[in-house]
This record gives sequence, C-alpha cells and structure tokens, in this order.
Amino acid sequence: MKQQKRLTLFALAAALVTVAAIHHPSANIRIFTHDRADPAPHRMLAAVDLGIAAVSILITWTGSEIGT
Repeated sequence: MKQQKRLTLFALAAALVTVAAIHHPSANIRIFTHDRADPAPHRMLAAVDLGIAAVSILITWTGSEIGT
C-alpha cells in the first residue's frame, strides 16, 4: 500500500512537470526590410495571444529608404 501511494505521487508529479513544460502553439513571423548598416531601424511589433494560439509579428524598415 505504501509503495502504491509513492507510485501515485510520483506519477502525479511527473504529470504536473509535463503539463508545465508544454507550450501552447505559436507563430512567429518576422519581416526584415531594413538596411544592415542602419544602426537603429524602425520597428513595429504586434502580438496576439488567444490562449490556445498566439501570433507575433515583427516588421523592421530603414527610414531613409522610404523617402527616395
């Protein structure tokens, strides 16, 4: 009986660790259109997390390229 109780506690702890280690699905989209030499490109970051799915979008661009 004592061994069964230990085994049950071990299984419960393993299940909790497994649940804690699982991450929900997410998409990470990056669009880089800035010049590599630009030390401070303009950035826009947007993230939406719906609980069961998440999307993160990062867009960078060089400001001097837009006017020409």
